[in-house]
Amino acid sequence: MTQVTDIWNVVEQYLAAERLELDDLELSGHGRGRVLRVIVDGEDVDLDRLTGLSRGLSRLLDDEPGLEDRYQLEVSSPGLERRLRRPSHFKKSVGREVMVKSTSGELRTTHRGVLTDADESGIVIDSELGPVSVSYEDVVSAKTVFRWEKAPKPGH
Repeated sequence: MTQVTDIWNVVEQYLAAERLELDDLELSGHGRGRVLRVIVDGEDVDLDRLTGLSRGLSRLLDDEPGLEDRYQLEVSSPGLERRLRRPSHFKKSVGREVMVKSTSGELRTTHRGVLTDADESGIVIDSELGPVSVSYEDVVSAKTVFRWEKAPKPGH
């Protein structure tokens, strides 16, 4: 069961029973540096809930053949600036500001603006230069952008 797809299925079923969504899963490294990252999305995902999920997933995965080697389990939420890797990530982020690095042949471009559309083939970003369409095949990396707004000074 060392394949990510098999791990995904086991973790997704567990999280569905907890009324949560498996947003992403990544198994990287080898030997003592092996890390299994589980990104969870849903209502009321706070530190206490993530701690409980981590304990439950750890017990569940310890019984799975193929994950007998040592690994570090990391369970977290997507965060304010989330990586966008799957079409479902982009669809959930429509209306948010994004930064997308893409390639077209030899040309690498960075697009920054509001994600206005996402379907099965690609995305549309409303950038300073106008709408830009990017296919998923051309996306090198993408993430949402969070801007901290300065609070007004008291009395002003």
